[in-house]
Order: sequence, then C-alpha cells, then structure tokens
Amino acid sequence: MKKKIIAAVVVIVALVLLGSSIVITAENEYSVVRQFGRISKVIDTPGVSLKAPFVQTVDKCPKQTLLYDLVPSEVITRDKKTMITDSYVLWKIVDPMKFAQALNGSIANAESRINTAVYNALKNVISSLNQDEVITSRDGELSQYVMDRLDDNMGQYGIELTLFETKQLDLPDDNKEAVYERMISERDNIAATFTAEGNSEAQVIRNTTDKEVAISISEAKKQAEILIAEGEAEYMRILSEAYDTQEKQDFYSFVRSLDALQLSMKGGDKTIVLPSDSPIAEIFSGYGK
Repeated sequence: MKKKIIAAVVVIVALVLLGSSIVITAENEYSVVRQFGRISKVIDTPGVSLKAPFVQTVDKCPKQTLLYDLVPSEVITRDKKTMITDSYVLWKIVDPMKFAQALNGSIANAESRINTAVYNALKNVISSLNQDEVITSRDGELSQYVMDRLDDNMGQYGIELTLFETKQLDLPDDNKEAVYERMISERDNIAATFTAEGNSEAQVIRNTTDKEVAISISEAKKQAEILIAEGEAEYMRILSEAYDTQEKQDFYSFVRSLDALQLSMKGGDKTIVLPSDSPIAEIFSGYGK
C-alpha cells in the first residue's frame, strides 16, 4: 500500500512538474517567459516549448492586428472652430520584448499610450487647418496627416499603428447650421465669380469673332469691287479694240439700228413713221442711193 501511495505521489508530482514546464504557443500569440519577474525569452513561433517549473512564468501577448476605438472628443481648428471627432486605429505588437518591458505586457497600458499619442497627433493636425480644410480633407488626407505625425512614436513600446481612420468628423449641433449656411454662401460666391469670368471671356470671344467676320466681309467686298472694275475695264478694252476703225463703228451703228427697228415692229401694224434725220431712216435712204 505504501509503495502504491508513493508511486501515486511521484506520478502526481511528475505531472505537476511537467505541466508547469510546458509552454504552448498558439499561432496568434507570443509567449513571454519571465524568471523572477525579469524577461528571460520570447517565444514567437507556434508549438510546444519548455521552461523551468515554478521558477519561470509565462505571459501571453496577441500577435494579430487589434482595434482600438477612441472616445469621441472635441478639437479646435486653426480658425478657432470646434469640431467633434470619433476615430479608431488598428495596431499590433511587433516587438514583444519591448512591449513586455515598457508596458508590462498589458493591453490596457498599450491602449492608454495609443489614445494619448493619437489624440495629440489628431489635435495638432486639426489645429493647423481651417475648418473648411478639415471638412474637405475627410476623404483620406486627414488620416494621412495624422499617420505622418505619429511616425514611429509607438516603436518604443514595441507597437506599430497600421491604420488611422475617422468614423465621424462633424460640427457641434449648436453651430452646425450656421457653418453649413456660410459654406453654401461661399460656394455660391465662388460659382458666381466663375460664371462672371466665363461670361466675360465669352463676350471677348464674341467681339473678336464679330470683328474678324466684319473684316472678312469688308475684304471680300473690296475684292469683289476690284474684280468688277477689272472686268469692266477689260470689257471696255475689248469693245474699244472691236470698234477701233470707222468701218467697224458704222457697222455697229447699222446693227444697233436694225435691232431697234426690230423691237419697234411688233404687233399687226408694220408701219413706222420716222423723221428724215433718224439713224434708221438714214440707213434706208442710204440703201436707196
């Protein structure tokens, strides 16, 4: 019986020693091994490891990305306007040794440091911008400004901030309507300025076009007058060459007289009474001779 009891005690002690010696590290965690309160080693690969029983203890730290939701707070812009910000950050432990030494491996301590650092960075960024600039930079620029201010400030704690985003960036209810009305008025003024500039430019273009059209028409009329004058001069030259002798002139007068006689002899009455000095009478009187 004594032997059985001793054997059982030995087995139990062995199991206790074995259980206190085994360290199981999961895929999504770090195991920080401490000896008398001081960090002995950090196990960052998943699997089973051993430690000194009773002398060494193990703390667990998450390896995956964590989310910290900041408390909504008020910030002041450069033009002394109050805004309400509600934001969050994604962070992770990249150096478990520093994390354990600086923050004692506490997630609460880490979130406290993150809250202070992010709020200060956000406050500094917004205080350097006017309210209009803050509102127009909500589509990503503001988050980048804050991340630039943070830089590697959290590296001393073994922490890396991977993302900062604002869930809500709004005005206090008591002056929201007034600010919106002012922004609308400013946008209307800008639109009116653009419209006036556009109308002015359009009028300049119209005046220039009208001037060019008037010049083109004037040039065309001038060219037409020149061509008409040249045509008439050419006509007179040809006519002059055609009748440059007395015989040609007489023949021309003869033909014109016949044409006039033909025009006069219309209708049923073919009788024409002419004075003796008429060019047509002279034709017939000369023909009779």
